Amino acid sequence: MMTRIYLASPHMSEEGYEQAYVKGAFDTNWVAPLGPNVNQFEQELADYVGVKSASALSSGTAAIHLGLKALGVKEGDTVFCSTLTFSASCNPILYLGATPVFIDSDAATWNMCPKALKKAFEDAIKRHQLPKAVVVVNLYGQSADMDLILELCQKYNVPILEDAAESLGSTYKGRMSGTIGDIGIYSFNGNKIITTSGGGMMVSNHEAYTKKATFWATQSREAERHYEHKEIGYNYRMSNVVAGIGRGQLKVLNERIVKKKEIYETYKEAFRDIEDIEMMNICDFGESNYWLSVMTLKETSQVKPMDIMLALEKENIESRPVWKPMHMQPVFKQYPFFTATDDQPVSEDYFKRGICLPSDTKMTAEQQQHVIDIIKGLFK
Repeated sequence: MMTRIYLASPHMSEEGYEQAYVKGAFDTNWVAPLGPNVNQFEQELADYVGVKSASALSSGTAAIHLGLKALGVKEGDTVFCSTLTFSASCNPILYLGATPVFIDSDAATWNMCPKALKKAFEDAIKRHQLPKAVVVVNLYGQSADMDLILELCQKYNVPILEDAAESLGSTYKGRMSGTIGDIGIYSFNGNKIITTSGGGMMVSNHEAYTKKATFWATQSREAERHYEHKEIGYNYRMSNVVAGIGRGQLKVLNERIVKKKEIYETYKEAFRDIEDIEMMNICDFGESNYWLSVMTLKETSQVKPMDIMLALEKENIESRPVWKPMHMQPVFKQYPFFTATDDQPVSEDYFKRGICLPSDTKMTAEQQQHVIDIIKGLFK
C-alpha cells in the first residue's frame, strides 16, 4: 500500500522535547490532572501569545464551554457565532441552554462578516435581546477582521470569545490571534498545528475568567479539607502527562508555521496558471499560521471538488471539504442565520466550491508534488 499522505497529523519534535517532559512526569509520578507541566505549559503559552493568564483544559471544546460560562451565558440567552466552522464552536452554546445565532462569512477573510454581524445586532435591538457573547472563529489559521467586529461589540457592550482553535501563532495587526477578544481559546487536537493528543487552553487578560475556569474544571472543589462543593463542576483539567507533550510542541511551533506557509506557497505557485483554481486569500492585516491550505474552484469549472478528493483518495491521500456551515447542519437548522448578501451566502459558496488540501508538516516535497500532479492531471 502507498504511504498515506495526511491532511494534518501529529508531528513530534525531532529533538525529543515532548518525551523529555513526559519522562519527567513519569519519573516524578505526576500523572494526575495537575502538576508542574500543567503549570508551566499555562505560563509558557501565556508568555508566547502575550496574555496575563491561561487555564489548561481537556479540549478546546471544554475551553469554549467554560469561556462562555465565565462570560455569564445561561439558559434563555442568545450567542452570536460564526457559521463557517466546526460544530465544537457552537455546541457549548447549547450545553448552557442558550440559543445560537449564526453569522455568515466575509469573502475576503472567510471569517465572521462585520456587515452580517451588524444586521444581527440590529435585529437583536428590535427584539430587545442583545446576545450575551459573540463567538468569533479564526478559520484555517487566519484571523477575522477584528477591528470592525470589536467596534460593533463594544458599541453594544457585548463580550467576544475568540475561537482560535485553528490559529495559534497567527497575528492580527501585530497582536496574537486569540488575545484580542475578552477570552481566547486554543485547541491541541491531533490535527492542529501543535498537539497534546487532545487538549485545549483558555486565555485571557482578565485573570478572574481563567481562575474561575480552572476552579470549574476541577469539579468546583472548595478550599476545604473535606470535599466541599457550592457550584456544579466539570472534569475538564489537562493532565500533567499531556501538558508535557504540549510544552515540547510549543518549542517547535514557529518551525511548524514556517513549514505550513511553505506548503501553502508551493500549492499557490503550482496552480498559478490554472484559472479554475484559487487559493484561500491571505489578508495583509496579519500573518496566518497556514494551518490548512485551502483552495476553491470556479463555479464554472468542469472539475468539481469531489473529483479532486476522489482522485487523491485513490492514491491514499487525505483531503477534506471545507466545513459545512452550521446553519446548514440538521441539528442547528432551526436557529437564526444572518448574511449580508442577497445572493448565495458566502459560507455556503465556500462549502460548495472549497477543498482542504494535504497540509501535513511531515509531508515531503516529493509527496506534495505528487498531490499537485494528480490535481493538475484533472485539468488537462
